Amino acid sequence: MSKLVVYGGAGGLGRVLVQHFKQKGYTVINIDLIENKDADFNTLTTTSGSLSEQGQAINDSITSVLGSEKLCAIFCVAGGWAGGNSGSKDFLKSSELMIHQSVNSSLIAAHVASKHLQTGGLLSLTGALAALDATPGMIGYGIAKSAVHHLVKDLAAPSSGLPEGCKVTAILPVTIDTPMNRKFMPNADFGTWTSPAHIATQLEGYLSGTLSLTSGKLVSAVTTGGNTKFEELD
Repeated sequence: MSKLVVYGGAGGLGRVLVQHFKQKGYTVINIDLIENKDADFNTLTTTSGSLSEQGQAINDSITSVLGSEKLCAIFCVAGGWAGGNSGSKDFLKSSELMIHQSVNSSLIAAHVASKHLQTGGLLSLTGALAALDATPGMIGYGIAKSAVHHLVKDLAAPSSGLPEGCKVTAILPVTIDTPMNRKFMPNADFGTWTSPAHIATQLEGYLSGTLSLTSGKLVSAVTTGGNTKFEELD
C-alpha cells in the first residue's frame, strides 16, 4: 500500500488531506506538533531545537516507519498567518514565527523528500497568491511565502537533490476555508474561500496522474461562488 506524508496533518487543511487520502487507500503519516488519530502513523515535532535538530528527529522517525519503503508523496501544509508592517510592535516576533511555520517546515519537507521520496514522486508545498506582490501589511508572511515559492523552483531544477523524475509544486490559495479562519473572520465572503476538499482532490489528481502538472510551477487556487479554479502560473 502506497505511503505518503502530510506535514501539518493536524491542522485545518491537513486533517482534510489525511482523511481524503486514507479513504483513497493510502497509508498516511502525519507530521505535526500534535497527534492526528485519523493518520496511520504520527511523527511529532516540537518548536524547540534548531532547524537541523528538528529535521533530524523527523527524518529518523520517518525512517523508522518506512524501513526500506519509499513515499509516493509529501504534502507540506504546515503554516500560519500573522500581520504587521515594519513599525509594528511585534514585527520581528511575528516574522520569525512565519519563517518557522512556513519556511522551516518546507525545508524539512524537502530534506525528507531527498531521502525518502520514490522516483517520480510528488512534493507539494503551500504558498500564497498574495505573496506574488507586495504585502506591506503582513511583511513576515509575505517574505515566508515568497521563500516557499523560490524553494519550489530550486527543487525542480537539475541537481536539486531530489530523486529522479520527482515533481514539485506549491498551491497558492487566497484564503482556505478552515474552522480557524471562520472563527476569526466570521463576516467574510466564504464563497471566495477555497475548500480544503477541493485542494485534496487537486493533489490527488496530480499524484495519480489524472491531472497534468509541470514540475516547478506554482499553482494558483482562486475561488468564486464556491467554485475553485486551479491554474499553473508562468
